[in-house]
Amino acid sequence: MLTITFTVEDLARTRLAVSPLWEVVASVRLLKTPRAQHFHRRWARETAARIARERLELGLLFDLVDPASWYTPDFLTPSPAAPIPDLAADLGTLSRVAAEQVRADLDVLAYARRHPVGSLADAAVPRRLQRARAAELPSDDVRSLYAEPEAGIERLAEQVQAYWDVAIAPYWGRIRALLEGDLLYRARRLGQGGPAGLFEDLDQAVRWKQGALRIRHRRFHGVRELAGEGLLLTPSAFVWPSVYSSTIPPWQPSLTYPARGVAAIWDESVRRAPAGVVGVLGRSRAEVLVQLDVPRSTTELAGRVGLTAGGVSQHLGALRAAGLVTGHRVGRLVLYARTSVAEALLVAGDGG
Repeated sequence: MLTITFTVEDLARTRLAVSPLWEVVASVRLLKTPRAQHFHRRWARETAARIARERLELGLLFDLVDPASWYTPDFLTPSPAAPIPDLAADLGTLSRVAAEQVRADLDVLAYARRHPVGSLADAAVPRRLQRARAAELPSDDVRSLYAEPEAGIERLAEQVQAYWDVAIAPYWGRIRALLEGDLLYRARRLGQGGPAGLFEDLDQAVRWKQGALRIRHRRFHGVRELAGEGLLLTPSAFVWPSVYSSTIPPWQPSLTYPARGVAAIWDESVRRAPAGVVGVLGRSRAEVLVQLDVPRSTTELAGRVGLTAGGVSQHLGALRAAGLVTGHRVGRLVLYARTSVAEALLVAGDGG
């Protein structure tokens, strides 16, 4: 069990953000863990085939991400500066990680390989750990990164970009919409119920109790007292069924959790609007409303209902004027969501 305690300032500094680099790391873990691919089997199959077909060299990236370990080097997932950065911004942050910090994180990686069950008390201050011996690092590529961090990080960034192009970029519109929808939902929960509302349905392994967040881990335990740092919450399309925490200084403490709706991320089925609602709103507006089961952008709605983006925008304007839809800006996008009035209308129109 990992316990994270908060001060009032920590609660004020707690924030939500999407991390493209976390999607890279989490999806690599998933590719290397077939038993966890329940919702992603088709994606994993297609991605593995593309990597083989393109003959990509991904050795350093794949060696750093070990599903059997309780630790993945934190420099792989630096805290995003913006709520919804793009990969270029994340890679820019990665490229600026200091050489000594890279080595310090690899020291923790070596420690984790020596100790399959981790304790925050042992690993919380990397400078106290013994320097990693070559044999304790997982491969020649990682040993080269330890010896020459600047050149190694450059090579790692190239591999991340190559992996992204074949594994994530073809699906990024769908993944990003899922993650942004989760951010919107979490923001609502925070506004409605404070920290308890934000955390209470995050995941079965996470519990908020008496001012502390308790996270159930199989191979890691300890107590982390925040000291004005706040907590970074990052939804992910690929971490289910796990929750990942990063609490080792000097990185900002973070929690990466499964985004809402991940079970249906690859669902291609199109839901039909109830006949009663079609009779009131017309088919196009009714189908737009039905597709807002999760927050979506105009572009995504257009693809799902077979209309132009301009046509969808007109229908959204009418639905919004009727109090059935609300718009919420998330980064550069506006996501639309159904109101409680719309939910009641759909239930009634379906004979519920």
